[in-house]
Amino acid sequence: MEDRSRHMRLREWLIAQIDSGKYAGLSWENEEKTMFRIPWKHAAKQDYRQNQDAALFKAWAMYKGKFQEGRDKADPSTWKTRLRCALNKSTDFQEVNDRSQLDISEPYKVYRILEDTGRATDPAGNPLISLDSDCSKALRVTHLPMQQDCSLGDSNNAAGWSVNGRANSIPLYPSQVPITDFRLEVRLFYHGNLVQNLITTSPDGCFILQGCAPVGNERIYGPCEAKKVFFPCPDIVHLPLGISEAMTRLLPHLEKGVLVWVAPDGVFIKRFCQGRVYWDGPLAEHRQKPNKLERERTCKLLDMTIFMQELQNLQQGSGPEPKYTVDLCFGEEFPDPSQPTTKKLITAQVIPLFAVECLRRHNAPNNMEMKQSPPHRKTNE
Repeated sequence: MEDRSRHMRLREWLIAQIDSGKYAGLSWENEEKTMFRIPWKHAAKQDYRQNQDAALFKAWAMYKGKFQEGRDKADPSTWKTRLRCALNKSTDFQEVNDRSQLDISEPYKVYRILEDTGRATDPAGNPLISLDSDCSKALRVTHLPMQQDCSLGDSNNAAGWSVNGRANSIPLYPSQVPITDFRLEVRLFYHGNLVQNLITTSPDGCFILQGCAPVGNERIYGPCEAKKVFFPCPDIVHLPLGISEAMTRLLPHLEKGVLVWVAPDGVFIKRFCQGRVYWDGPLAEHRQKPNKLERERTCKLLDMTIFMQELQNLQQGSGPEPKYTVDLCFGEEFPDPSQPTTKKLITAQVIPLFAVECLRRHNAPNNMEMKQSPPHRKTNE
């Protein structure tokens, strides 16, 4: 019989480990059990004990099928990176920086467990499968109900959808299907001028940031494979003196930037920088006033179930094209009815290309012109 515990989400799995008392240093931080302490010792320390200090990270790797005793070579650094990635990308946890202690003999981090606001369900009320994103690049599922219309291409095209290596049509419950297209198109603008336009391909997403400082300390936390997209020097465009000076003052506050990534159930972002960041997109709460990203807290920008339902409505002629472009504004409130986007100091557009591809394939059979992502704003050519 299949072990049902193998399908626990990270949240459930971690709570079970804390309550088990099996791991030294892994404990509840408060009586309410809303925060917990996780040991975080670096392998380079002289008193590092792999059997104890890497035990929890090893357990997570084994639970996810990434390590098998006696078959795979022990790799504590990779184990740790996997759990760190899973915690960073989860919507269930938020690191409590002022409680974490990383410079003591037995270092630890503290995380808060966020309220479970409810999970997506299918029309029968059954919970949809939610896959933890722990830097894994191979996401596969089987036996899913499928719609028979609007095929999304062949399995050799990384821009399509695939299950078990073969092409399939749009799923009835799309959040159950892993995405094989992790690409993001990123456009950076200075005062309305396009200064950078590139496509990232890493399944870990991309950082949009200033300078070369990693998020946290890579020597301690391990490297991240997310693509780094750096803000260029303001001198790349000719700007009024006052605008250029304001931008120069803003950029240092964006050193650690934001991380954006595509996951099976949507597109997500996490703000790490000190500077404020605002956004607008398919799931934005407000259209005529600012939407602020909270620091160190994961925010969903696009919901896969909603997108695919809207795409299905479009196919049936009962709705408009689903929205998928996300606009970011750094250091200034946004959306701002009093000022156009082209007057903001630093903005960005993030475009998940799986959405562009879905719409292209929807339009192709009807010989319709593909609706591209929003047109470029003015460039300084």
